[in-house]
Amino acid sequence: MSNEVITEIADGIMTVRFNRPEKKNALTQTMYGTVAEALQSADERDDVRVILLTGGGDCFTAGNDLNDFLNNPPRGEDTPVSRFLKGLTRTRTPIVAAVNGVAVGVGTTMLLHCDLVYAGEGATLHMPFVNLGLVPEAGSSLLLPALIGQQRAAELLMLGEPFDAATAERYGIVNRVCADAETESVAQGVAARLAAKPPEALRQTKDLLRHGQGERLRERMQLESGHFTERLKSPEAREAMQAIMERRQPDFSQFS
Repeated sequence: MSNEVITEIADGIMTVRFNRPEKKNALTQTMYGTVAEALQSADERDDVRVILLTGGGDCFTAGNDLNDFLNNPPRGEDTPVSRFLKGLTRTRTPIVAAVNGVAVGVGTTMLLHCDLVYAGEGATLHMPFVNLGLVPEAGSSLLLPALIGQQRAAELLMLGEPFDAATAERYGIVNRVCADAETESVAQGVAARLAAKPPEALRQTKDLLRHGQGERLRERMQLESGHFTERLKSPEAREAMQAIMERRQPDFSQFS
C-alpha cells in the first residue's frame, strides 16, 4: 500500500489516514486505489468492525491532486476513483470520519457516505465543482438535496463557496463540531463505542438505514460520472484549471 495512505487496525477499528500533508492530503489515483482496497478488506476481516477516515497533519483532504488528475483522468468503471466511490457505497462496515482543516470536493462529498462525521471548529468544507467547469460527483447531486433540501444543496453546489463546520453541523452534514485538537480523539471514542456493539446487528442497522438507496444511488453516480468525464474535456474546465495553475482568476466571459 502507498505510504501516502496509512492504514492501521487496532481494537476493531481500521484507521485510514490520508497522509500527504505537504499537499494538504490531495488525492492521487494511487491513493484512491489504496483506500478502495482498505474499504473492501474491512468487510472481509473479522478483526475490523468500524472504519475511521481521517487526514494527517492539519487537514482532511484538499480533494483531487489537479496535476495527477489532469494527467490521469478517470475513465471507465474500473479506475481507482470509481473503485473508491463504489467502496464507499457498498461497504457494510460503519464509517466514522474525523475532519480537520480543509475538506474540498470529494473531501466533502465522501462525508455523505459516512455514518457518523465529526469536524473541528476550524474546518472548512467546499464543493467547487461548477467553479472548475465540472459537475458534482459521488452521488452528491442525489444525497445532498435529500439531506439538506433542494435550495440549500443548490446554494452549496451551484455557488460552490466554502462553508464552515458550524454550517455543516446545522445542515446535518456533520454530527458534532469539536475543538480542532480533539476532533480525532472524539471520533476515535465514537468508533470504539461502535466497535464494542454486536457487529452483525450494527451492519444490518446500517443496511436498513440505507435501504432503497442503492439502485438510485448507483444510477445517479453513473450519470454524474458520464457528465463529469465529458466536462473534463470542455473548454470551461480547461480554462478553470489553467487559471488555478497560473494563479489567476478564470475568465468565463467567452463561453455562452
